[in-house]
Amino acid sequence: MSRPELRIRTDRFVSNIAAVRERIAPSALMVVLKDDAYGHGLRWAVEAAQSAGVEWYGSYDVGSGVEARRVLGESGRVLAWVTSTDPEIDEALRQRIDLGVGSAEYLERIVARADHLGLRARIHLKIDTGLHRNGLLPEEWAQTIAQVRAGETAGQLELAGIWSHLAEASDAEDDEAQAAFLDAVRVVEESGDTPEALHLTASAASWWRPELRGSVSRIGAFCYGVRSADGPNLEGIVPVAELVATVIEVRDNGAVIAIGAFDGIPSTLVGADVGTPDGPRELLRIDMTTSVVASWPGMQVGDTVRLFGAGEHGESSATTLAERIDTVGEEILTRLTPRVRRVVVY
Repeated sequence: MSRPELRIRTDRFVSNIAAVRERIAPSALMVVLKDDAYGHGLRWAVEAAQSAGVEWYGSYDVGSGVEARRVLGESGRVLAWVTSTDPEIDEALRQRIDLGVGSAEYLERIVARADHLGLRARIHLKIDTGLHRNGLLPEEWAQTIAQVRAGETAGQLELAGIWSHLAEASDAEDDEAQAAFLDAVRVVEESGDTPEALHLTASAASWWRPELRGSVSRIGAFCYGVRSADGPNLEGIVPVAELVATVIEVRDNGAVIAIGAFDGIPSTLVGADVGTPDGPRELLRIDMTTSVVASWPGMQVGDTVRLFGAGEHGESSATTLAERIDTVGEEILTRLTPRVRRVVVY
């Protein structure tokens, strides 16, 4: 092997899912699949999560939701929460994909498409709890709930969930957001049945703030072993992906490996630790198609070097490398995957 490989470990993903589910129980896990499952491959992620018994999937957009549905078949629940076009709404309804709704205008379009197709739309209504990233304002909530209940009576809608996003700026602000969320849930309960899915938290808040969890927790990065930027390592969670390159030349000062800037490795990673057969070594230089790693005893052509991974050979995690270039670990993966081109699933 001379080309770099992004190796995806199914066993680690399944193990991470088990650790997350144990941590957040009794809240149900919604595995988030945005950005092609954070660069790991959506189809692979859905197949692996389905084998682990996961019921909920957060696809972000309808197109990804449709791909997830093709894998899941009749089983599983898929939520696409980004505001979509009318043709996308139609496809979501046909494929039994739940839709996240954060505005009255979007709700009206969904009702119109459901009525036109003669199908019932399953929706998760979003309340703005302070992040101001889409979502109905508290002052329009009660009127919207009345419209939703009317849509249920008419057979156009099913209120399957209430949800929101946390700003995660501080514990105090998140507490205020939860109070607003619970007030919105109370209004819903006064008008009829409580939806099955109440979800407020994503990865970090689901992990660290159990009192904020609802009946469902939306978790993406942690399932893939990507910790929060500048955050601590997580018990039972390991990186699923590892980027490996082959030694193609041995020099006095180090080993030349077959990966470089053209493969998406930024020069700012010079000085980072990578994993070698003899443990961690410094990445000395990054050229266009090759890089140089500090030497180790017995190094030879054909040896494997890990640019990032689970740390078993002394390599840094994707998140640690991302922190060196002022980004986040999931961005490293989504940027590298199409550049590396050779992705191998184990």
